[in-house]
Amino acid sequence: MKAYYDRRAPEYDDWWLGQGLHADRERPGWEDELRLLESVIRDLPPVRTLDIACGTGFLTRHLRGDVVGLDASGRMLEVARAQAPQVRFERGDALSLPFEDGAFDRVFTSYFYCHLEDEERVRFLAEARRVAPELVVVASIRGEGDACERWEERRLKDDSRWNVYKLVFEGPDLAAELGGEIVFKGRWFVAVRA
Repeated sequence: MKAYYDRRAPEYDDWWLGQGLHADRERPGWEDELRLLESVIRDLPPVRTLDIACGTGFLTRHLRGDVVGLDASGRMLEVARAQAPQVRFERGDALSLPFEDGAFDRVFTSYFYCHLEDEERVRFLAEARRVAPELVVVASIRGEGDACERWEERRLKDDSRWNVYKLVFEGPDLAAELGGEIVFKGRWFVAVRA
């Protein structure tokens, strides 16, 4: 998976911005909802936050407080450092966090939890709860006709193809799994705080 994200780093934000290979997607209301999601993230109280699997820092840049971004991909972190220069970034494993117990007030993650299979989600939750009392997870909403659990073939601009595991939650089932509450739900995105 790290190799895929290393190669995807220069084009990752194209997905958020509807550019490049994603330019022809029909996503009515996407931009407005993305602005709302960014606002929800900015409105989180400013605390010591660890953004796990921060990627390019696209959402990380909206977090306030003392923020550390963690990702396994060095190329993703290069983009993130340029996009969110106020954040400290570190390379590391999300399932074996290189931080002491209680090092943060909040763990934030977006579009990572949905790529974890059952045992990995259990490990991730244990690690997240070990380092912080609060967890905020941003994920996508299942599209009409989409299976909730699937392997997706993804193509990059270099024409390489990758199979990526995806588990898509609706708001209530994600909140139930995390033992939390929905803080944002739209047509495209859901955010849960636990």
